[in-house]
Amino acid sequence: MLTGKKIVLGVCGSIAAYKAAVLTRLLIKAGAEVQVVMTPDATQFITPLTLATLSKKPVLVNYFTPDTGEWNNHVEMGLWADLLLIAPISANTLGKLANGLCDNLLSAVYLSAKCPVYFAPAMDLDMWKHQATQNNINKLITYGNMLIPPGSGELASGLHGEGRMAEPEEIITFISRQLTQQLPLAGRKVLVTAGPTYEAIDPVRFISNHSSGKMGFAIADEMIKLGAAVTLISGPTAQKANLQAKVINVTSAAEMLQACEEAFPDSDICIMSAAVADYTPVEPHSQKIKKQDSSLNIELKKTTDILKKLGQQKSARQLLVGFALETHNEEQYAAEKLQQKNLDLIVLNSLNDAGAGFKTDTNKVTLIDRSLHKTSFELKAKTEVARDICRKIIELLPA
Repeated sequence: MLTGKKIVLGVCGSIAAYKAAVLTRLLIKAGAEVQVVMTPDATQFITPLTLATLSKKPVLVNYFTPDTGEWNNHVEMGLWADLLLIAPISANTLGKLANGLCDNLLSAVYLSAKCPVYFAPAMDLDMWKHQATQNNINKLITYGNMLIPPGSGELASGLHGEGRMAEPEEIITFISRQLTQQLPLAGRKVLVTAGPTYEAIDPVRFISNHSSGKMGFAIADEMIKLGAAVTLISGPTAQKANLQAKVINVTSAAEMLQACEEAFPDSDICIMSAAVADYTPVEPHSQKIKKQDSSLNIELKKTTDILKKLGQQKSARQLLVGFALETHNEEQYAAEKLQQKNLDLIVLNSLNDAGAGFKTDTNKVTLIDRSLHKTSFELKAKTEVARDICRKIIELLPA
């Protein structure tokens, strides 16, 4: 959820400022771009050099650099940020922000911010419980800011109770959950299939196709960005899955069928982008076939049509998406497949279109829904095609 996010991390004067180092590292590891802004008091607890090293950006403390007169533009920073996180926030800064006081760079960035603001208090037990502190917190919440509650434990004063800043890992989890809940597919379970299947002839040879899995993996990644919980069933491929996806690796069409039947009943959306083999050897050889005769006959049998089987099992709450890769009469065959297999949407691509189909980083698709309404797109990167497909799926979702 934090990948690509631009985050201003505000650090205030508190013994908990040492946790800002771990927090910065975790934000960077999660894929965020971090700009640290410290109050002057915060520099007494942790050095700007530490946070600059971890964030890979100069740490900002003052409105301007006295030697050069270079101005740190708080307005630009407030517009740049996707998210402002103040951790730790002291009782002093809580009071300033709640009452619109602006005597340092961080408070100026706060008043300029157009993005969501999260704040994680850190202070002693009695300061935390004081009515003035609680009033300031409630004010900030009414302004639309989000409190990351402190934990309980041993405090710097020696007292035991509330006031400890939430641990960096807890802060990351809190923000990620909040961001996920705001996404259009939050709470939805999505099943995606990708890649080819290998149908064994013998222990060495197999029947397969040229599918790279790129399209399916791009769709799974986009679904995760939209807040969905994704199960990705993949045939053999070199693609790397998003770490948030539950990945089930399979080899054959039979294994993919079994995995799909187990995952499908619990899915709200199923996107079958895998290129499953239509035929498989009747009797795979247990030993390598030796080269003897000038020809070799292999008896094949049809594999189970996974998409059709899931279409027969589909409930009214589920949305089922199929793919059609055609070489001629493309739209006719795709529309027939849509209706025969009880699909809600079919993604058509043609091998006649340069840059579309297997192994490429691009694709050119036409989307056809149950009403046979067609939407055609130009050649695009598969990541962009995935966005187009996901947008259409969101439009089709039952209320």
